[in-house]
Amino acid sequence: MGADDQVRRGMCDFTAEAGRCSCVRPSAATAAWPPFCLGLGEQAQDGARFRREIAHSSPDLIVCTHFLPADLLSHLITVGAVRCPVWVQVTDFDLHRMWVHQHMAGYFAPNEEVAFRLRQHGVPPDRIHVTGIPIMPAFSDHIDKAGCARELGLSPNRKTILLMGGGAGFGTVTQIAEHLLRAPGDFQIIAMAGRDDAVLASLRELAARHPGRLSPQGYTDTIERLMTCSDLVVTKPGGLTTSESLAIGLPMVVIAPIPGQEEQNANFLLERGAALKAFDLLTLEYRIGHLLAHPSKLEDMRVKAQALGNPAAASRVLATILRKTTE
Repeated sequence: MGADDQVRRGMCDFTAEAGRCSCVRPSAATAAWPPFCLGLGEQAQDGARFRREIAHSSPDLIVCTHFLPADLLSHLITVGAVRCPVWVQVTDFDLHRMWVHQHMAGYFAPNEEVAFRLRQHGVPPDRIHVTGIPIMPAFSDHIDKAGCARELGLSPNRKTILLMGGGAGFGTVTQIAEHLLRAPGDFQIIAMAGRDDAVLASLRELAARHPGRLSPQGYTDTIERLMTCSDLVVTKPGGLTTSESLAIGLPMVVIAPIPGQEEQNANFLLERGAALKAFDLLTLEYRIGHLLAHPSKLEDMRVKAQALGNPAAASRVLATILRKTTE
C-alpha cells in the first residue's frame, strides 16, 4: 500500500438490532428459496446502521467475505442506497445459493468447482475469478520450524500435533489433549485455548503433569508460527483455518464439522487426500497413531495439502479488483 492509503479497522454488529429468528427477504436471484431463519429481521434487511456505516466510511468499493452482508448490500443497491461496486469472496470450499445475489461486481472463488457452481447459479463467467481464500501475508513467509519449536519449549525432533479445539462427541480441548497424552507414541501437543482463561488454566495444569509434552497457548495473532512447527493439526474444518493449514502444507484430522459448509469443507479435504476425519476420541487416537507410525502417509498428505494451498490469494484478489477498476 502507498503512503496515502489508510487502513481503519472496525467491528459493527448489525444483526443486534434485528428481531429474533426473522426471515431474510430473498433477492430475485434466489426467489425460489424457502424462508430461512437467520436471526435477521426487516430492520436489519433495511440496514439503517449498516447504511450509516457505509455512508460514514464512503468506500470506493466493498468486498464481502460472508453471504449475509452481500444480501443486505444487494438490497441497498436495488433501492439506490449503495452505489459503489460490491464484490463477494466465497470463504468455504463449497457454494450454497445464499452466496448469489444481484448487482455484485464480481465473485472470488476458492477453486474451479465453486466457480462452476457460481456459473450454474447464473453468475456471468466474466465476473468469476478463481483466487483461493485470502489469508494473512505471513503465511507466505519462510519460517524456521526448529526455531518455532524451541520458542515453545518443544523438541524439534518430536512429531508435533496442533490441537485447535473440541466439539460434540470429543469434549473440550483439555479432554482431547488428556486422552491423547495417555495414548502410546513419542509426540508432543500444542493445545489452543483461544480467549478462554479457564481452558488455558486447565491446560496448564495438564501440562504440569506431562512435562515437555504439552504446550498450552492462549489467543495468538501468529498462528502461522504454531502451524509451521506442527506436523498435524486436529481442527474443525472452517474455511479460514483450512486455508491457513493448506498454505502451510499441514495435514489435518478434522473433527465435529458443523452441518452445511464445514461438512462440505471436510469432504473437499478428504477427497483430495489432505485430511482424515475422526468421529470420536477413539477414532481420533487411531488416526493420529496410524499417521505417526507411517511417516510416508503423513508426508503424502503434506504434499497434497501444500498443493491445494493458496498463500497469495489476498494479493490475487487485490490485483483483480485494481485491474477491473481501471478497465
